[in-house]
Amino acid sequence: MKKLLALSLALMLLLGLVPALAEADTSEHVVITYLVTGDIPTNKTNDVLKVLNEKLTEKVNAELAIEWIVWTDWTTKYNLALATQDGSIDLVGTATDWLNAWPNIQKGAFLPLSEDMLKTYAPKTWESVPAENWELCKYDGTIYLMPEDNYAQWTNHGFMYRGDWAREAGLEKVNSWADLGTYFQYIKDNKEGVIPWDADGNGTSYAPQLSGGWQTSHTGNIYIEGLPVDLFYGVSKDDPYTLSKYYLEGDEFVNFAKNQKAWSDAGYWREDVLNYSGNVMDEVKEGLTGAHQHHTQTWLGQRHLVEEKQPGADLQFFWFGKEMGNLVKLNITHGAMAVAAKSKNPERALMVYDLLRNDPEIYRLLTLGIEGQQYVINEDGYFERPEGYTDDSVDGSGFNYWWGRNDNLEVRNAMNDWVAYDKLLVEYETAINYPFGQVVFDTFDVSMEMDNLSNIYNTYMPQIVFGKAADPEAYVAEFREQLKIAGYETVLAEIQRQLDAVYKK
Repeated sequence: MKKLLALSLALMLLLGLVPALAEADTSEHVVITYLVTGDIPTNKTNDVLKVLNEKLTEKVNAELAIEWIVWTDWTTKYNLALATQDGSIDLVGTATDWLNAWPNIQKGAFLPLSEDMLKTYAPKTWESVPAENWELCKYDGTIYLMPEDNYAQWTNHGFMYRGDWAREAGLEKVNSWADLGTYFQYIKDNKEGVIPWDADGNGTSYAPQLSGGWQTSHTGNIYIEGLPVDLFYGVSKDDPYTLSKYYLEGDEFVNFAKNQKAWSDAGYWREDVLNYSGNVMDEVKEGLTGAHQHHTQTWLGQRHLVEEKQPGADLQFFWFGKEMGNLVKLNITHGAMAVAAKSKNPERALMVYDLLRNDPEIYRLLTLGIEGQQYVINEDGYFERPEGYTDDSVDGSGFNYWWGRNDNLEVRNAMNDWVAYDKLLVEYETAINYPFGQVVFDTFDVSMEMDNLSNIYNTYMPQIVFGKAADPEAYVAEFREQLKIAGYETVLAEIQRQLDAVYKK
């Protein structure tokens, strides 16, 4: 029967009764514009782009142009560029957790991608992405995103700290928030002129990272990304689809507020922390502070740089959730590529992306540069900088390609401490896959409540995180009352309804 059906289908195709997949037409040379966040490079990026475009022209008769949305105003101009498309943008670097991919899909900013399109114009990408991952790239049953699902990156947050000072404090490693307090107190008592943690309190990420870090460390709650405010978590690894009421009730959030008040009173950060916007990582390198709050990838890249400035510092990493082994892998759409809805050359854009992601020659140009100029491969298979290379800002290249990196084509940097990194990864082996990837939250019906909650969060949380409330218990009670007035329970019920619709059928 199967053979008969196959013969019938072949005959129908031959007779033109069933439409065949489109042929990839590369007769016309086209320019594919790639929209990306990041500052415009002043190094050798354009030199590398010239070589890259020579190769792209050879392979698919196209070249790549970069449109940068600089960091100083990316929060407004990125979405504006998508909202005011005129056909000049083709590929868009996006993400569901920090670059508003789902809202932009809902607004019609991205092109729907059919299976036939992907199979025809991005065949290697189509084949490499498992079916279950394509499901996570769908909105209303249609694929809109191509996920960065074959690249191991850890952006779980925590504290970088000096291993040498921790051992002086009697700690083999910092394994808990209590240990972190011991470490800070040792610095306060024994390192003159050093601020235990010279926190950039004016930074926008510290409040959710610190509060969420305590929460995942002490409750096992699981963070839900893609919502306008950081107030909603699943109860646990075992019960992720039931929402926690951590911010509305219970003692643990009060305990966090009390801890932060005690740390503030002890002088673990500067008095005017909420107005400070210094470069804390640079201060670690100069020996002026003992910690920096960021994520694993940053720690990996900075470890050897700290060692150059502070020999023997042995920069270590304490990750939030370590006490309970509560770690969640990055969502595969933390980095994703989309095709702009008004792209004039969507088929060719897919062809270019397929090469960026899967072609070894193209991939190296994109991620490393020109061999002999930006890198050389040493006898151990790691890349190094060639003789005469001065600095990344002068001789390097960078395309901020965070949307299709591929572990099968990656080359490790010889400067990084991979022994320390691989040792840390052993601690991460219990991490679970991000459990909420199949739900696309629609907050339209509760948008007013969300706005109100966001305003309250931004008012109260920095004060709690940095211990500025005179009476933390009373301040948390006031915060909770304001959340209730603003409609927290209404929003909670709506998010729970949407989770139930997807996961509790």
